[in-house]
Amino acid sequence: MATPILDFDALAQTISGRTVLCIGDIMLDEFVYGEVSRISPEAPTPVIAAQRSEIHIGGAGNVARNVASLGARCVFVGLVGEDDAGKRLASALAEYPGIESALVCDPSRPTTRKVRFVSEHFSTHMLRADWEQALAASDDIETRLIETILPLIARADIVLLSDYAKGVLTARVIRHTVDAARQAGKPVIVDPKSLNWAIYRGATLLTPNRKEFAEATRSRADSPQDIVDASEDVMRLADCEAILVTQGERGMTLVPRNGEAVHVPAFPVKVRDVSGAGDTVVAALAVSLAAGADWDTALRMASAAAAVAVGKQGTASVSAAELRRKILPHAYLAAEEKIVLEPGALDAQLAEWRRQDQRIGFTNGCFDILHPGHVKVLTAARAACDRLIVGLNSDASVRRLKGADRPVQDERARAEVLAALEAVDLVVIFEEDTPIDLITRIKPSALVKGGDYTREQVVGHEVVEAAGGVVVLVDILQGFSTTALVHRARGGAK
Repeated sequence: MATPILDFDALAQTISGRTVLCIGDIMLDEFVYGEVSRISPEAPTPVIAAQRSEIHIGGAGNVARNVASLGARCVFVGLVGEDDAGKRLASALAEYPGIESALVCDPSRPTTRKVRFVSEHFSTHMLRADWEQALAASDDIETRLIETILPLIARADIVLLSDYAKGVLTARVIRHTVDAARQAGKPVIVDPKSLNWAIYRGATLLTPNRKEFAEATRSRADSPQDIVDASEDVMRLADCEAILVTQGERGMTLVPRNGEAVHVPAFPVKVRDVSGAGDTVVAALAVSLAAGADWDTALRMASAAAAVAVGKQGTASVSAAELRRKILPHAYLAAEEKIVLEPGALDAQLAEWRRQDQRIGFTNGCFDILHPGHVKVLTAARAACDRLIVGLNSDASVRRLKGADRPVQDERARAEVLAALEAVDLVVIFEEDTPIDLITRIKPSALVKGGDYTREQVVGHEVVEAAGGVVVLVDILQGFSTTALVHRARGGAK
């Protein structure tokens, strides 16, 4: 069966109108980054010279962050202590766009806090220190949680339970929440921690990782078929519609109660940090399903979101724009990413490339009908620099230079074709007859033109050379001319 096309933009627009009720164990995540300098003389452990630290909303709070950053609204219910960490979390949630929090305070327990010490050079976690009380909430606090949760279900399109086994999702809280959600016709996703999946009975989808699934089902879970075989009994026990098993670099396997299992391979990606990747997966699933996506589409969204998350440091959230770039093919995105349309975008990109010590090259033309001669010049131009900017004559400019019957293609079409070429890093449309103002603004390290010009004929050569750059002339490919191609296409002589 062919994989259906994922209309990301339409789905993202629907997601923006959805609300996810997220309930679970919030924690304060702190990452201390530094360099390993030596081994401690007191114990055979590495000593990290701390250089910087970052604070993140972690645990179920990170699920909420991801829901909001993916474009949906998140109503979050969690438990904090009456301490500094709890105040910091409440303040951070209040400032986060798209999140509405309803935190229950329990003065008898500390807010869960985790501090990770990470080697900056190797991106390796050396040590984690935890401050927590992983005990079930008291009867009093359970009642307050339930009274907070139940009125919020009517506002949600989907309910997400993020269980970190820190005391929020007791059997009683889960039961009241799932039953109320089912009665209201709202799907429930559970990221489980307990191995007794009977307590989640009635949820729509369970999302264990491979280790959790293997322990709960007492199976090896070495392959998608192993997962399918082991899922039947536990789905009956949990009375759920489907189980999704996340398997890191092995991908994800979804087993629905009715229908065929679906396996989605992981995106090839350089892993920097897996902290919070599971949070990103369940958030992407929740917003996709809330927007009416089918299982296959929701899985593809979740897999792409996980690939973005593990490529970042720390407890990461993923934006809709990042997810879009991961899902859609590069050629589809080329025009949006490479064509300068917004004021200031060129200067911002130039500044970024210069910070990276990139050599910037420039060439220009009308590029009305792209042919092998153009490709040769553009490829050679890219070889002379690290980043190639192409100046493109606007439609009005082409008419003045070539006549009233040109261009054959408008400036947007010509820009999109250029942007799709691997050799081109940026396309800038200019209105003047020559690109001298653009060259003066860019001051490229290399100014490239075809060999049918002399150095003195190349517009902007004085500007470039005065700034220490060079003019590069590329031998043209004989037999190719846009004017001749247009003439032939319009029925002229060969």
